[in-house]
Amino acid sequence: MPKFLIQATYTSEGTKGLLKEGASGRRAAVDQVVSGLGGKVEAMYFAFGQDDLVMIIDFPDPVSMAAVSLTVKASGALHTRATPLLTVDEIDEASRRQVTFRAPGS
Repeated sequence: MPKFLIQATYTSEGTKGLLKEGASGRRAAVDQVVSGLGGKVEAMYFAFGQDDLVMIIDFPDPVSMAAVSLTVKASGALHTRATPLLTVDEIDEASRRQVTFRAPGS
């Protein structure tokens, strides 16, 4: 199952919601959304600094991740970044594939 690194920053409205329902309330909401699309939350951490929330999530496909991303961003409560994560084996497989490429100006 594809894995994604999610980095999120709460807006002021999102932070008010977090303060109201607590971290466990947000975890339950995230679990519900992710499992509803056949996924799993591998890790979820709150942070401070540039990001307020960091997660690793498994989804059955990238379209599921995109659906969640669009819905969350439309709420206006969070600014998010989703990064696909690849295993060592996947990169090894990619490095063995032949790719024909011409750099610009070459």
